[in-house]
Amino acid sequence: MKTKMLGLAAVSTMLTPIAAAAETEVQFWHAFTGRLGELVAAQVDAFNASQSDYTVVQSHKGNYSETLNAGIAAFRAQEQPHILMVFEVGTATMMAAQGAVRPVHEVMAESGATFDPDAYIGSVKGYYTTTDGDMLSLPFNSSTPVLWVNRDAFKAAGVDPDMDLSTWENVGTALDALKAGGEDCPLVTAWQSWIHLENFSAYHNVPFASQDNGFAGLDTELMLNGPAQVAHLSAMQDWAKDGKFIYTGRRNEGGANFRSGECALFTESSAGYAGIKAEAEFDFEVRPLPYWKAVADEPQNTIIGGASLWVMAGHEAEEYKGVGEFLAFLSSSDVQAQWHQDTGYLPITAAAGDATRAAGFYDENPGTDIAVIQMTAKQPTANSKGLRLGSFDQIRGIIDEELEAIWSGDKTAQAAMDSAKSRGDALLRRFESANR
Repeated sequence: MKTKMLGLAAVSTMLTPIAAAAETEVQFWHAFTGRLGELVAAQVDAFNASQSDYTVVQSHKGNYSETLNAGIAAFRAQEQPHILMVFEVGTATMMAAQGAVRPVHEVMAESGATFDPDAYIGSVKGYYTTTDGDMLSLPFNSSTPVLWVNRDAFKAAGVDPDMDLSTWENVGTALDALKAGGEDCPLVTAWQSWIHLENFSAYHNVPFASQDNGFAGLDTELMLNGPAQVAHLSAMQDWAKDGKFIYTGRRNEGGANFRSGECALFTESSAGYAGIKAEAEFDFEVRPLPYWKAVADEPQNTIIGGASLWVMAGHEAEEYKGVGEFLAFLSSSDVQAQWHQDTGYLPITAAAGDATRAAGFYDENPGTDIAVIQMTAKQPTANSKGLRLGSFDQIRGIIDEELEAIWSGDKTAQAAMDSAKSRGDALLRRFESANR
């Protein structure tokens, strides 16, 4: 067992016959920096201050991909943390890592910590549970994409900031007007695959992959090259050619452009709220993610991004008790409500959402409930429950390459998505073969 001695413990044992108590140490690896890193550190500090049996030590290990790889490497070296943050696309990889992880529902049951699986929002919980409803990892920072609007930029270009932006048809009209009004960056995006393919597919109730997007089995194949996806990407290609959509990078590079006031519209995670609220010196608002009226009469539901917390195997029973207590603390209504209000991430429990509404937060901050509404207004379908695909981090890399070929005009949307399917399916077959 790893222990951290309380202050001057060594001196105390020399002066008294009673040894000072030791706190059981729990290592927590995550991917957050900036404002989100500060908020995670505050959560850890609050837990440590709330009791004297356990000390959680939080460590930043790079971006999502780097944190996942660090956890895998640490397990191989038998130096794994107790808790590892893994982004949602790593779920299938972690599920297949037999012997490397311990299911959260087992850890919580053995620890005796407070845990009610029915307290968690269904659309969030479902992503990280078995078909029997057993929770494998704890939802932590779950978000969904929305449309951020720089109202000042609209006004400067002579465009009504209150115009209807609920459909991509209307967004296209807005982009035309913004460009004509002198706006140099009408539209920018973060997380292009997650928003404009993965969530696009769910929102329009079309499959991204077969076998219920991977939930029904490993023998799945990509279906991201369908007519709906190709039509959307073709429209974005035209916008890119005309300078109405500005591509800035695969992750959240566009966030800096929007927060500085350079861009009028921004498709980004609801969790962009923390940074935008802290940095934006302009009038902004959040709107629902647009949908194509030509594809669907009304939108279905978006799916989550972000990450969950996986418990790594190979530690002692007393340490897992500390893990259970910390995870219960993170799930408590007060902590979750504050996290939701500070960050824009979804409240993972219904009680936290209710507490936020009762406190008047949504009334004082219009639009901050849009993410919750998008996720919960409709019962998820097989196409909109989420994605559970092997090697998905690598597949996203392939998708990013092909999307960049579209934005640059080097490939048509159809050719690029056909290529992404072929290359991605090869990785899926390799993953299936290795995990039979």
